Amino acid sequence: MLIWRGDFLFINTLKRRNKVSANQELKKKVVAELKEEFANAKSIIFVDYRGINVSEDTALRRDFRNANVTYKVCKNNLLKLALQELGVTGIEPTMFDGTTAVAFSQDEVAPARVFCKASKDLNKMGVKFGIVDGKLMNKAEVEALAKIPSKEVLIAMLLGQLQAPISAFARALNQIAEKQN
Repeated sequence: MLIWRGDFLFINTLKRRNKVSANQELKKKVVAELKEEFANAKSIIFVDYRGINVSEDTALRRDFRNANVTYKVCKNNLLKLALQELGVTGIEPTMFDGTTAVAFSQDEVAPARVFCKASKDLNKMGVKFGIVDGKLMNKAEVEALAKIPSKEVLIAMLLGQLQAPISAFARALNQIAEKQN
């Protein structure tokens, strides 16, 4: 800022240095929110959403919401800053090429499962990488994670395995009882 006082020209740079733009403050707030949400999430999946239209994106958001997964589209630089502030290592610059959306949840498997199902149905999007319980995972590992059955299905499978010997024993006793009659 230039200030004329009599015959002298003063350059006031002090005000310019202390002034922080509202946009920069907003970005800092977004990074802080992302950092907090990522710290509380057990699973974070980064995806390339390029090629989907509004109706497909709306359906994808509905599927994420039904699975209690948060889905956001963010600028790559803000995502990088949030991950750096969390202390995540192993992030390469090429991991954030193109458009990036992020899905995260308290469930380790839900974000990967919902996105991989939608990706398979639409055949337009792709997984970039993920972070599950603090471990950086590549695309193949995230897709393998998506194939793990849900907790309810795993419990049902376990109960079926536990009941199998008991039901076989009951059938054997029933056959013995039939022979004796």
